Amino acid sequence: SVTLIGNSAFYGCSSLKEVVISSSVKRIGNDSFGECISLEEVIIPSSVTKIGQDCFKGCIKLIKISIPTSVTSIGNNCFENCSSLIEMDIPSSVKSISNSVFYGCSSLQRVNISPSVTSIGDFCFALCKSLREVVIPSSIKLIGKHAFYGCLLLEEINIPDNVNSIKEYTFNGCISLKKVSIPASVYEIGDFCFYGCKNLEKNSINLSDVYFGEHVFQ
Repeated sequence: SVTLIGNSAFYGCSSLKEVVISSSVKRIGNDSFGECISLEEVIIPSSVTKIGQDCFKGCIKLIKISIPTSVTSIGNNCFENCSSLIEMDIPSSVKSISNSVFYGCSSLQRVNISPSVTSIGDFCFALCKSLREVVIPSSIKLIGKHAFYGCLLLEEINIPDNVNSIKEYTFNGCISLKKVSIPASVYEIGDFCFYGCKNLEKNSINLSDVYFGEHVFQ
């Protein structure tokens, strides 16, 4: 029985619309379904523990996919430019959301991040232009640079108490962002972090004892 879908196994299969993965499969390799531009639905069984990087990158019609609680690792750029994806639940088995996982998912409106997750990678939700709300759980300790860059509809964000540094460009270009709650644990805000956030209410941010990089609010 098949236990692995190899790297680039179905890469560029432009007519593929639906995939039901066998319950014997434990790992989905890198780029396995990359650029399958007609793919709309994927069913991942509870036998799968790892989804490789770039796995569904460029699947521009992918709208329905659920990640089972057996999955512990989602690779970098996994859903990059899946421009039809509307919502996603990150299961409790995942501890870290890798770099650029949802980069350019321009229709993504809702993400449910499990309280088991401790880090959000660089560029993770960058250019998710339809993302309106993200609840960052208290378990999060690290939010990567450019993580929410260009999230045009994001209005409010609460940084949890375990975070001590907000990286460069994290919320750059979030033009609808009005309120940010930053805990006393934060001692550093990186370059251009809130650059272009023209509607941000500055008085919603506690500025005492914080090191600011260049052009944080310009």
